[in-house]
Amino acid sequence: MTQHDMILPELEGEIFESVKPGLSAYADQPKKGAESVKRLLDMAVDAVPPHLWKKTPVVLKATAGLRLLSEEKAQALLSEVKKVFEESPFLVPEDSVSIMDGSYEGILAWITVNFLTGQLSGQNQNTVGTLDLGGASTQITFLPRFEETLKESPGDFLTSFEMFNSTYKLYTHSYLGFGLKAARLATLGALNTEVADGQMFRSSCLPKQLEAEWHFGGVKYRYGGNKEGETGFKPCYVEVLKVVKGKLHQPDEIRGSSFYAFSYYYDRAADTNLIDYEQGGVLEVRDFERKAKEVCDNMERFSSASPFLCMDLTYITALLKEGFGFRDNTLLQLTKKVNNIETSWTLGATFHLLQSLGITY
Repeated sequence: MTQHDMILPELEGEIFESVKPGLSAYADQPKKGAESVKRLLDMAVDAVPPHLWKKTPVVLKATAGLRLLSEEKAQALLSEVKKVFEESPFLVPEDSVSIMDGSYEGILAWITVNFLTGQLSGQNQNTVGTLDLGGASTQITFLPRFEETLKESPGDFLTSFEMFNSTYKLYTHSYLGFGLKAARLATLGALNTEVADGQMFRSSCLPKQLEAEWHFGGVKYRYGGNKEGETGFKPCYVEVLKVVKGKLHQPDEIRGSSFYAFSYYYDRAADTNLIDYEQGGVLEVRDFERKAKEVCDNMERFSSASPFLCMDLTYITALLKEGFGFRDNTLLQLTKKVNNIETSWTLGATFHLLQSLGITY
């Protein structure tokens, strides 16, 4: 790959806005869901000069939350969003509203981070891997350095794609059902089960006296702590381990690499002061485990936080160690921004879109 082949775009700046909750929360109110997207479009209308509106493409890529909904509910949401797009002054490309394939999400986040850290230009490619933990799925993506990794990986974990006149062969996979919220249900034994009316799901990862209900993916779950049985990190880890053990492919070469980690990895680290919420930070895998023990073995001290804090931290620990096979001292860079630009898959998606529309930089 020679230097002059690389036509890297220059990013002058960005406006990054997000709205909560995500689209999938409006499974039964598609018009309301589309309304939340309109709020974002209105910000774009204010930001883009009017004479460029007709040249500015708008695209919506839905992620795992929509992949978990029924085809019918997902499509209803997407068609309402499409209407909102068509009423906007922007350029609406052919398939402007779609559900993104999970492996794609991983690739696009990888492009974003490696573009922003300057790894995509020039010879010395020390690319970094990326780990993403959403509500419904989790992604891992890296550029394999060894032939061995390519040989031992399941075929559908390797994706070649072209970007900035170069071809990359990436290892990437999205595990649906292994996002943080789906993992809570799996730990409780409630994922993909018919929930009987008033059925109670209990776990040693939850505060002893807790009883509450939680709405997820259009279903209501009642959950609580082990009133009689044990509570704390040890029994919780055993429960969570059942969810991840032997379920994920473990490429050898990642054990010693360092990875950028986003989304819930970042949020839970920030929630427990492992990193600064604004600045981010660098952690070792064992830091999550240390914090999980501290929270799980003193749940009464963390009563103001989410009741799932112990379960979430324990799941992240098990996912990293037993799921992906990282070492205790594997370094994780937790960051929301690189050079003041958000490290989200959305920037990679923008590059890809401009390339596919033949818009030159």
